[in-house]
Amino acid sequence: MRYERIQKAVFIERPNRFIAYAKLSGKRETVHVKNTGRCAELLRPGAVIYVQESDNPDRKTKWDLIAVEKPVKEGKRLINMDSQIPNKVVQEWIEQGRFISDVTLIKPETTYGNSRFDLYVEAGERKIFIEVKGVTLEEDGVCRFPDAPSERAVKHLEELIQAKKEGYEAYVFFVIQMKDVRYFTPNTDTHPEFAETLKKAQAAGVELLAYDCEVTPESIAAGEPVEVVLKSPRLKECAPLLVEWFANNKRDLPWRRRMDAYRVWISEIMLQQTRVEAVKPYYDRFLKELPDVKALAKVPEDRLLKLWEGLGYYNRARNLKEAACQIMEEHGGVFPETYEDIRSLKGIGSYTAGAISSFAYGIPKPAVDGNVLRVVTRITADADDIAKAGTKTKIEAAVEEVIPKDHAGDFNQSLIELGALVCVPNGEPKCAECPVSCLCLAHAQGRETEYPVKKKAKGRRIEKRTILIFRDNDKTAIRKRPDTGLLAGMYEFPGREGHLKQAEVIEYAKEAGLMPVRVKRLGSAKHIFSHVEWHMIGYEVVVDELERQMKKSGGEEGEADVIFAELKELEEKYPMPSAFEAYMPGGTAV
Repeated sequence: MRYERIQKAVFIERPNRFIAYAKLSGKRETVHVKNTGRCAELLRPGAVIYVQESDNPDRKTKWDLIAVEKPVKEGKRLINMDSQIPNKVVQEWIEQGRFISDVTLIKPETTYGNSRFDLYVEAGERKIFIEVKGVTLEEDGVCRFPDAPSERAVKHLEELIQAKKEGYEAYVFFVIQMKDVRYFTPNTDTHPEFAETLKKAQAAGVELLAYDCEVTPESIAAGEPVEVVLKSPRLKECAPLLVEWFANNKRDLPWRRRMDAYRVWISEIMLQQTRVEAVKPYYDRFLKELPDVKALAKVPEDRLLKLWEGLGYYNRARNLKEAACQIMEEHGGVFPETYEDIRSLKGIGSYTAGAISSFAYGIPKPAVDGNVLRVVTRITADADDIAKAGTKTKIEAAVEEVIPKDHAGDFNQSLIELGALVCVPNGEPKCAECPVSCLCLAHAQGRETEYPVKKKAKGRRIEKRTILIFRDNDKTAIRKRPDTGLLAGMYEFPGREGHLKQAEVIEYAKEAGLMPVRVKRLGSAKHIFSHVEWHMIGYEVVVDELERQMKKSGGEEGEADVIFAELKELEEKYPMPSAFEAYMPGGTAV
């Protein structure tokens, strides 16, 4: 859009919303302000402005205010202030074919319900309402709307939501009436209701667009898309600082040395509920024997579980194998390269899918684990319970919105790394080392340790168990656990519920077909699962010669036949969970 009869002037003052005084060619002139917003940060005494001479000789006010120069760090930014021009800018943008093709109708000011939307567009069967908002409020490259409360703007959003429900397409188009801005966000300071309604509109399917503009004193035209940040501008400001910090402070971890999807996948599954240092030797051993999807799909389950032995949560290993088979069958053995396909694999949730997608492929999807929940809730002082699924979903959306498109993996890893090294749990966080402490609300309030908020989980159930080590000079009795339930498919020492006395152990051994030569009480041990604790005592039962078949009489329901394993087989062949580590040869209870 072009203007004619433009003159340069100097702003003097604005006595009311509709007029201003300016110095033009040495004379004080009255200027009509075509923007009823406050614009106080723009219209400062001495500011350079551009005014348009009216083509109506009979009009009392001869001049219209069109644009203003705003001083910025780099020099000056020219901002168009004409509130009547954004609709024309968007219409021109549509007419240029930059919206959709085959447009057959563009109708300004169209009534729907109790509102008049700025534009109505038809293209084939598509019927589209567009509400246009001009944006002139800018600070440090961040543009916001509105600069004053606007109940009318809220009403328009509510009507767009209704139109969407009735089958129309609906858009809000924010025309940023300047160039070289960083992002757009609703102005929660002046009108929080508009910001909340805008979020509701987006959730209801209303599309949000923001474009900057090429602005000269004589023209304005839609330029390039501008990011829209609805959920957390504070988190948006953290992003570049975190990416830079990560580049300089990231740990040297084995899975970071070769960042392909398979290796990221294996490492992330291993790291669930397990410390980084504990995972390192398992990761190296696993990759050496199972270097790719094909090898993982083929490995026998017992061997897989042996490789996993000590990591716990053994269903993770089974899910790995099942997902590998899925990749072989559905993707020809090639690891999928889209978030949706990765998310569809067995055992992969939103965190792991986001990690693989962003680390390996640079896809801007969030990877929100416990570290990230802690970091984000502290930065934003979010008091919602992180144990609730809705809180994680909300934080995932906030993180996804601000992921730098060129640094998706580094940004996600920076949040995780910050939580692991600096913004730590169970003690004072290291705020002096934090690259975003200046933006952290919890730190500003001195309440870092109050976040995240997590409702106390129910206490774990206590189970007493007696572990029985039946052995002769060469072999030890073990058996395979059932295929479902706790430690499914793993191997264990025979045991009984409750804490047995020595006489009860001898009786049980005889019922199993063994003749004890010596019974020795072993030490106590405890193992913690997610929802249950085993409080164990043990007995070593030495017999003359282990029978080839132990009777099942007196055994617990679902017990398998006993296997007589040599020490080397216990170490190399049969996967024994860490729950029994204390009773293995050399264990703390032996």
